[in-house]
Amino acid sequence: MLRGAGAIAIALPWLEIMGPERTARAQPSTAKRLLAVYTPGGTLIDRWRPAGTETSFTLGPILAPLAPVQDRLLVLDGLDMKSAGGEQHQAGIIAWLTGTPQEGSPSGYGKGPSIDQVIASRISAGRTEASIQLAVRWATGKSHGLMTPMNIANFEDTAPYSPIPPRLDPVEIFSELFGTLDPGASDDAARRLARKRSILDFLDRRYAALSARLGAADRQKIDQHLTKIREIEMSLSNLPATTSACQPPDLVDTSDYNPSAGLNSDDPGSIKDTSTDAAIPKVGKLMMDMLVMALACDITAVGTLQWSDTEAKYTLPWLNLTEHHHFYQEMGGFRPAECELIYTWYSEQHLYLLQEMEKVDMGGHSLLDESVVFFGSEISHPPTHAKTNMPFLLAGGGGGLRTGRWVRYPSLPHNNLLVSILNLFGDTRTTFGDPRYCTGPLTNLT
Repeated sequence: MLRGAGAIAIALPWLEIMGPERTARAQPSTAKRLLAVYTPGGTLIDRWRPAGTETSFTLGPILAPLAPVQDRLLVLDGLDMKSAGGEQHQAGIIAWLTGTPQEGSPSGYGKGPSIDQVIASRISAGRTEASIQLAVRWATGKSHGLMTPMNIANFEDTAPYSPIPPRLDPVEIFSELFGTLDPGASDDAARRLARKRSILDFLDRRYAALSARLGAADRQKIDQHLTKIREIEMSLSNLPATTSACQPPDLVDTSDYNPSAGLNSDDPGSIKDTSTDAAIPKVGKLMMDMLVMALACDITAVGTLQWSDTEAKYTLPWLNLTEHHHFYQEMGGFRPAECELIYTWYSEQHLYLLQEMEKVDMGGHSLLDESVVFFGSEISHPPTHAKTNMPFLLAGGGGGLRTGRWVRYPSLPHNNLLVSILNLFGDTRTTFGDPRYCTGPLTNLT
């Protein structure tokens, strides 16, 4: 941490000067960071699936936006979520990371921990946050803004495996992760926001003293790090970003986004918050920026991002879709053309995340090189809620993951993938979740 005047502090990225301590913490042969990214409503598998061979393939139309990072992807085909027993959507989001059926459907949660929490217990020791869970436009529709089995993907590592709700407010998340404010300061919203936007101004001579001790490479890295923090601050204040890397469609203060909009929702999703919905792309980008920086700064080694929940009852005005996502999945009759627009947009967001991770230099290799990113959903086919041929992707190079491939499996349980991800992080177990639905680690990942 770099501490400034008062209670202000920011986390630093990995620097060469920190090398010996970092080497002692983790073995280079295992993955060091995990991100799990959830998108609701499955996919259109024939429009998602690539064409070609394992190592020479063309991404399907839905995944096509990821072509610039195709060599960093492992497209997994033929995995079935066999452990997802219970209410059709709830069971899917619960099983995604736990590999366990829903307990006491339709109101129960999972019967075991989620892999992110198992991995966090293994690799996040000594960090400020064991794991970070974020969500955009969460707890919609029947959730009514509250934690329910419809919207929880993360579960504690120890019994009774309690559900972990995500953080929702982008301004609060920023101040919690990247700057501490004087708890005795005024609660006036305008003053608090002004201080959040000027955290770097409180570092004064501390930064100069640190910079004098660093080599040229470390000075360049910390300058880039502080520049990125400034970009995030500016995105909170309706000021244009100073570099071409930050080009959201409309940089406005996030006061137009209500992170608790779900509290005002109704079951069918007929109550709309058009202002909040319109801000989703901007807020989602900010959430991804904060997750990337939290990993790069060693605030945590494990994160989850939920693009909403299984209800997905938010509109998508930037795609000219005025009904909510679930309406196009099934409630208004299955609308494949509209669904494809939505799923393709998610792929565009995944591209941004992976490219941002690839930009971060962790000492001769990128943040993406040492990470595993797991993209998933709770179902595969929207109108039937089928859970065969799940649309799963892995990305990164952590643990020796071999990417740039499309790997097909013969209807194997997705629990095999979960145990394989654990193995990438040095966990040697051969089963995970409900043992009835796990036949061992997948082959051909590394």
